[in-house]
Amino acid sequence: MHTNLDTYQTQIVFYVLGMTAEILVSIGMAFLWAFWIMIPAYIPNPAAALVGGGTPIDFGKCAKDGHRIFGDGKTWRGLIGGIFIGIIFGAAQMYLVSYFHWDFLPQHTWVTVISLATGALLGDVAKSYFKRRLGKDRGAKWPLADMYDMVIGSLLLLVIALAVTGGFGWFDQFGTLFFGVLVFIAIMIISPVLHRGANIIGYILGLKDRPW
Repeated sequence: MHTNLDTYQTQIVFYVLGMTAEILVSIGMAFLWAFWIMIPAYIPNPAAALVGGGTPIDFGKCAKDGHRIFGDGKTWRGLIGGIFIGIIFGAAQMYLVSYFHWDFLPQHTWVTVISLATGALLGDVAKSYFKRRLGKDRGAKWPLADMYDMVIGSLLLLVIALAVTGGFGWFDQFGTLFFGVLVFIAIMIISPVLHRGANIIGYILGLKDRPW
């Protein structure tokens, strides 16, 4: 009887350890997938700061409230250049996954790459519009919006693009709803960290006026 109880307890311990290991692996893969999926969205903003300048998107015009529509920080060169560089990075990801057969990573398509890169900067531009309407100057803090404008813009345009092109099958590679939710949570966690890190680096390099 005692031996049977010990065996049962041992089985429970191994079961719990196995489940814990499986969950930890799933979480780790979720963060890896989150980072890989969002690379085309993470690159455009710092790239825009690097190649930007020139003619503002709003051509220097003000809205009815007397404030600039977007401000001098949003330029055509930065917008187009940032999106283009983001797409280049996404194209490199597609090539690497195909060439090295990295089947453990999510597979990008031209639709996902272009929509993520474009949506990231459109989200940033939209945030600037609302900041101006609130009377916030260029570079002024707006914590939640500063952290998630790129995420909202890129993921929203991604969903719209997949809906228009009939590409919702792209989500099938996530396997389960549980893993898809884990990836989304991972995106929401790592995006503010990477955003702040990129801004600090940009500030150190003299590409940004403030480290946020």
